[in-house]
Amino acid sequence: MKQLVHPDIFGGRVIAFFTGKNPGADLSEISRLAGIAEKHIYMPVQKHTDKVVVLDAVAGPVIADAVITNRKDILIGVQVADCVPVLLYDGARGVIGAVHAGWRGTASGILKNAIRECAGRFRSNPEDIRIAIGPSIKTCCYEVDPDVARAVEKATGPGDYISHKGSKYHIDLPKANRIQAISEGVKKENISISEDCTFCNPDKYCSYRYSKGTTCRQGGFIRML
Repeated sequence: MKQLVHPDIFGGRVIAFFTGKNPGADLSEISRLAGIAEKHIYMPVQKHTDKVVVLDAVAGPVIADAVITNRKDILIGVQVADCVPVLLYDGARGVIGAVHAGWRGTASGILKNAIRECAGRFRSNPEDIRIAIGPSIKTCCYEVDPDVARAVEKATGPGDYISHKGSKYHIDLPKANRIQAISEGVKKENISISEDCTFCNPDKYCSYRYSKGTTCRQGGFIRML
């Protein structure tokens, strides 16, 4: 059975979904599910960077952890296995985006950069942007070192997305990204967050931590109609 999460924050003007283990990041299956040729699916080469690729023409593989476009002939996406997949849609300007936000990307403000690129390249008003944050590892299972917590807090500001007891810290990366989006002008009511924790659901989702470093990948994908 295909494991898909369809965010309802966007309405009916886009095809948008997050995958689980099945179909994972299998582009032939993604192509079939989205009704688009595989050659029209674009995913950046992810390296936990703060870079955003703007896809306004035919492009080959580019190292980046976010992609935005105003093209309707292409499905864009990112792949993850505990990190946070984020999908964006500005219906007023006709812009979509896909973001891969692990702790490094969150600490470097990758989602903020994507929102700023939407505004700079396509004149998006952040108040018009809707955001879906997909399944990822949650605070219940995401223990990190103090330096990781400090790096994320530096980019995000203080908040209840970080908890600690003694030397142990836990981070809610989806909530941190939500806070960062709001700081860029996105409305709170325009952001949805999946309740699924990838670590807690290893039968359904790929989890890098659960599998101790060897795992599959799932993804988040979006296309304008």
